[in-house]
Amino acid sequence: MTRALVVDDQFLVRAGLVALLRAAGIDVVGEASDGEEAVAQAARTRPDVILMDIRMPGMSGIAATERILAQAEDPAPRILILTTFDLDEYVYSALRAGASGFLLKDAGPERLLTAVAAVGGGDTLFAPSVTRRLVESFARPAECSPHLSSDLEALTARETEVLKLTARGLSNLEISDHLFISEATVKTHLNRAMSKLDLASRAQAVVLAYESGLVTPGGGGR
Repeated sequence: MTRALVVDDQFLVRAGLVALLRAAGIDVVGEASDGEEAVAQAARTRPDVILMDIRMPGMSGIAATERILAQAEDPAPRILILTTFDLDEYVYSALRAGASGFLLKDAGPERLLTAVAAVGGGDTLFAPSVTRRLVESFARPAECSPHLSSDLEALTARETEVLKLTARGLSNLEISDHLFISEATVKTHLNRAMSKLDLASRAQAVVLAYESGLVTPGGGGR
């Protein structure tokens, strides 16, 4: 059973999320109303998935995400950012801090549960309406980040291909079908690529792929 921690400064929002998760059979092991409380609860309860609000009094969800992942023992929790903003620089910063994805709060119960299952299972999930605008606003051409391009040269051809497909939003299962390899092999290639690039999450891998020019907004890989 998935163990979840819910972090939101609005009581009614938090209570609604808790009720929805429990109704779906998810074990809610804790609640927090701000970033500092989230860090403490994460260390104490060791959840599998954390639903993290961004804008809260005191420590923000971004800072809490970074601190939780820096302090976490293996396996680290997967953090799903929930936001009311469909384009927010803080969401992007949270992904770079290691969050596993983000979703709009008005996405609906079914979409939210799908997102929790996805990130809990090791995938990265992005709200489609947000992804395009984030990438177009923040992705930079490869020549702007030569050190990233240089780092990518350490990857094998297969690792690069898996990273590219991950950045395009494919799940491990979809990548395995696309490349005609097992899902376990996909995970191995992606984990090796992330290790070589010193990345902590799939979300960071997606950001790097766009920033380095490996994948371009509105198109495929180079």
